[in-house]
Amino acid sequence: MKKNIGTKLCLYPMPVAIIGSVVKNKINYALAAHFGIVSHHHILVSLAKNHYSNMGIRENKALTINLIDEDMLIAANQTGFVSGKDQDKSNMFTYRLGETGLPIIDKAPLTIECSVIDIYEIDGFDNFICEIKAVYVEDKYLTNNQIDYQKFKPVLFEFPTYQYLLTGKVLGKCISFKK
Repeated sequence: MKKNIGTKLCLYPMPVAIIGSVVKNKINYALAAHFGIVSHHHILVSLAKNHYSNMGIRENKALTINLIDEDMLIAANQTGFVSGKDQDKSNMFTYRLGETGLPIIDKAPLTIECSVIDIYEIDGFDNFICEIKAVYVEDKYLTNNQIDYQKFKPVLFEFPTYQYLLTGKVLGKCISFKK
């Protein structure tokens, strides 16, 4: 029998990413795990309003989503311990600037460069509706010019336990299951 556990957020695990932005003419990073697919070319990034990065995202109408793998986890986790308001985070990673002028982290296996087309505020969160401008992927994670998630295993975040997970095994193609 199912038990009603209240109004808990239960759509986890979600990918962990380092959000790249520019705040007051400096590169800044924020750790995030609140994302959503809005359409085939649009995604949602949700950040608590108190994130320093939000100011730059609002001003520049752009951000990067740098998905991480296990090798990046320690460095990525550090971005969540301190605010860019209190510490300059611009040198935490080597990067190049993308078409939007925002950081594409060299070590991140996958980076999505986005322009912000709308902002929806609710419950202390800024929800950035983003249009995908470009996706950058390390060659070794591509098969037939498509991202191969058997090669690239993004780190996932699980709430409420605050644990990091890795993607699992393939169970089969969605249309291949029979009754």
